[in-house]
Amino acid sequence: MAGITGIGSGLDINSIVGALINAEKAPKQAQLARLEKASTTKFSALGQLKGALGTFQTAMKNLNSPALFEKRTATSSNSSALTATASKTALAGSYKVTVERLASASKVATAALASDFAATGTGQLSVKLGASDAGVSVDIASGDTLVGIRDKLNAALKDKGITANIVNNPADGTSRLVLNAKETGGGQDISIETADAGLTALVVDGASEVVGDAAGYLQQAADAEFTIDGLALKSSSNSVDGAIPDVTFTLVGKTEVDKPLTVNVGQDKSGVTANIKKFVEAYNKLIATTSELTSVVAVGEGKAPVVGGLVGDASVRMLLSGVRNELVNPADQEGVRVLADLGITTQKDGTLKIDDATLSTALTDNFDAVGAFFTGDNGLMSRVDKRIDGFAKTGGVLEQRMSGLQSTLTGIDKQRETLNRRVEQMQARLLSQFNAMDALVGQLNQTSERLAQSLGNLPGVVKQDY
Repeated sequence: MAGITGIGSGLDINSIVGALINAEKAPKQAQLARLEKASTTKFSALGQLKGALGTFQTAMKNLNSPALFEKRTATSSNSSALTATASKTALAGSYKVTVERLASASKVATAALASDFAATGTGQLSVKLGASDAGVSVDIASGDTLVGIRDKLNAALKDKGITANIVNNPADGTSRLVLNAKETGGGQDISIETADAGLTALVVDGASEVVGDAAGYLQQAADAEFTIDGLALKSSSNSVDGAIPDVTFTLVGKTEVDKPLTVNVGQDKSGVTANIKKFVEAYNKLIATTSELTSVVAVGEGKAPVVGGLVGDASVRMLLSGVRNELVNPADQEGVRVLADLGITTQKDGTLKIDDATLSTALTDNFDAVGAFFTGDNGLMSRVDKRIDGFAKTGGVLEQRMSGLQSTLTGIDKQRETLNRRVEQMQARLLSQFNAMDALVGQLNQTSERLAQSLGNLPGVVKQDY
């Protein structure tokens, strides 16, 4: 209540009311603050745990994939000469390969022409790709320049994979039309024919090499030539599919004489190894997260310890117990029965450690057994996932608890609003009561003063000075 109070009684009414209000408000405020801090801490801790579980589930899902163990790799010892890929049905093997020649596409040039060349008659050019090709006819008009002829050729030949351009010789000012084919392979040479005398300067025989200013080929179409384990082979394309069943080679460059490269085809051990390591990393992150959330750390004498948000939480104990039980539960198979067979062991802090050499040996000697150990309905990944799914899934234990904590935090806000309204009402009531008392005391004081004055003025009253 605004204004000056306590005039009549001399009391500091605002301070008295403030003290009474604080005495009423402070305990409830402290209670709500403690509840809010505890709920927020636990909510954040459950969120961290849920995130670590999500990462762990993702790693398990990636490892619990039959396709991962079906992948095959094809590696080349000289990727600057050859690269290779393999499908899942490719058989393991090692092959010596030499690349003696790459497949090439035809490139031809017309005879050297004057830079201001123009067709002297109307007619047609027939452009063929190989001797058996029917060819594409291109209409040429009298007076067409090299630029105009080039543009007509490109428009007519775009679907045939042939492009034309002009190359100029700065030394003598002559120009040539140069045609490039996209398709590689022997017998796919470009040739230009005509029956019209005004266009004979543009004729090209794709079987003859350019000599001086004459027309001919700059590069002949040719098959790729290579050997696999000494067997001489050819391909019309530099992408060789089927020379080894389910393996594709891409020829990139020639190998050195008497230095064949090696192509190894086998299981994708590197991909499996990477996914196993991701699984171990995700598990170790889960262990580190739960350890942090359930720890009590002393920070010094006389100071309160730092307490994790899930200290003593039964959900964490149940979760970790279920996961650990599955990790040590042996599989009903030969070759690989427990994680230790893969070089994966448990350390003192509960985390896992991988012995790379043991893992590599297991993948080399028992690749299929490793796949059966991790994958399938009875594989380790499925069994562990069933243990944690009830905690991590939508609507699961963790989400329900977080939802309950969120409701608690929302309730705290509402309780604060209710407390503030009640305190405001109490403050108004107390100020009203104290101000009424103050006014009454003021009236009584005034009456007392008037009475004293009246008595002092009565006859016979002797005033004494002190």
